[in-house]
Amino acid sequence: MPALEDTHIVNRHRVQPNHANNYESAHGGIVMKWMDEIGAMSAMRFAGEACVTAATDGLEFKRPIPVGDTALVEAYVYDAGRTSVDVRVRASRENPHTGETQRTTDAHFVFVAIRDGKPTPVPEELTVETEAGERLRAEAQEDSQ
Repeated sequence: MPALEDTHIVNRHRVQPNHANNYESAHGGIVMKWMDEIGAMSAMRFAGEACVTAATDGLEFKRPIPVGDTALVEAYVYDAGRTSVDVRVRASRENPHTGETQRTTDAHFVFVAIRDGKPTPVPEELTVETEAGERLRAEAQEDSQ
């Protein structure tokens, strides 16, 4: 069975002027795209299949990510259905000089595993092997309600 820890992915994107809105911070659509991509990678690690976005829930922008900062995007699977995978996705702004971070965006994504263009079953169980994994799963489940 796949473990939550195996689905945990962290990626970084340097926010450049071509990613910016009129306020010199990352355009919300760009941040959503980055979150969707990392979320899908996490879902695919769990499912072992290609996954497509079915829904997003609770997408909340809390603060901007200025041009020049780094967008730190984190995703992990916290639950699954028959063909669907629930993924917690978070973004933070990271100062590239100090490494200081601040949470900017939270969301829950649902992905569906696809094979030959049709939904396909995913593993029946997600295991959690560490206390840190238990904490991540509990946070995600609490926030998704």
